[in-house]
Amino acid sequence: MNIVIAGAGAVGTHLAKMLSRQEHNILLIDSDQEKVENLESQLDIMSVVGSCTSIGALKDAEVGKCDLYIAVNPLEDQNINSAILAKKLGAKRTIARVNNSEYLENENAEYLKSIGIDTLIYPERLAAEEIVTALKQIGSRQLHEFSDGRLQLIGIKLWDNALILNHTLAKMGEIYGADQFRLVAIKRENKTIIPHGNEVLKYGDLIFVVTKPSFVSNVFTLCGKEQLEIKNIVIVGASRIGIKTASLLEKHYNVKIIEKDREKCIQLADKLKSTLIINGDGRDLSLLREEGIKNIDAFISVTKSSETNILSCLLAKKMGVKKSVAEVENIDYIDLAENIGIGTLINTKLIAASHIYGYTMNVDVKHMKFLTFSEAEVFELEAEEGSKITKYELKDMHFPDDATIGGVIRGEETLIAKGDVQIAAGDHVVIFALPSAVKKVIKYFQK
Repeated sequence: MNIVIAGAGAVGTHLAKMLSRQEHNILLIDSDQEKVENLESQLDIMSVVGSCTSIGALKDAEVGKCDLYIAVNPLEDQNINSAILAKKLGAKRTIARVNNSEYLENENAEYLKSIGIDTLIYPERLAAEEIVTALKQIGSRQLHEFSDGRLQLIGIKLWDNALILNHTLAKMGEIYGADQFRLVAIKRENKTIIPHGNEVLKYGDLIFVVTKPSFVSNVFTLCGKEQLEIKNIVIVGASRIGIKTASLLEKHYNVKIIEKDREKCIQLADKLKSTLIINGDGRDLSLLREEGIKNIDAFISVTKSSETNILSCLLAKKMGVKKSVAEVENIDYIDLAENIGIGTLINTKLIAASHIYGYTMNVDVKHMKFLTFSEAEVFELEAEEGSKITKYELKDMHFPDDATIGGVIRGEETLIAKGDVQIAAGDHVVIFALPSAVKKVIKYFQK
């Protein structure tokens, strides 16, 4: 595809790196010449130095010939204006990043579509929704749902109390039932493994399991984890993510927000209905004790500082909090945070990229996710009539070694992927793949 990315900020840079590896033709527009030149020297991309709202710059970028125009500047007004202009100049599809949830309301989204913006991405709202999903299972590092929760992907760390420790996958399926769950990947130290039957599970492995909702409690038992109920939640940081998360959680839980900025605290009183707002520093041990940290079930830190979020969650964990969630925007810190035991990590760059990436795949993508703790990707694809994936049973498919199928949603039926399963047209298929396998996997779903 010919793809134009407007904005060389964190999201735009991450997208450019990721999409250029998939051999798309990438052109980057940004007014910061030094930043653009650095990226062009590192990546296989082209660039135009200029404003994305300049018709001249857009024409220089030949947006009229592009298949996909992605506007991901920090300023949403620039993204909206540039996406509209790009569409008028002939771009086939436009995506704009926004920072205001009002744009996502049906009436407003339809209006923006009518004037040239096909898709809106609001990473902070997506991050808040991901946090809410993560709180459904305290013992997991990651939780993703497919087809409205009919299949779930759970990431769980194995310690010495796991019943499946030192088992091979083949033995585990034999004992516990291969039709109920499927182990699709292992993160071991700094490597992601797509496992096969003779792979042995080891202490410290982070495993990714696809299962049906009815079997989730069994998976937790096998991994030595408890399913605990959440009632009391503390959020540190009144960022857009923090506020949106609180608004989603306060209907069902007791929620407190701790925010250092007094003016922000005053403004929050009008935005949130039942959340308790505390003016203070989330790293202040005496404040946390005063607010009853020992009775807190989940601690969420979403300040602008990745370091603050990691340290705050570590402090909360040492004081007995069962579940911690940290926003970590510095990708270099992700492995460190996982290794020291932060429960769930949120990264808006990866979240935004996941949602945008699906539009570049030339197949029917229902759900797409880059896993925070792993280099792998998980996606839900719909099988087309006549595609290769529908022609053989899975055991005869010769699927790439660096990818695996986790499960299939067929109408009202949910299937865990086994050798004798044959995928039919219209099935939704959950796939786990390393980046090296993505292009090969896509070919199985094309006619």
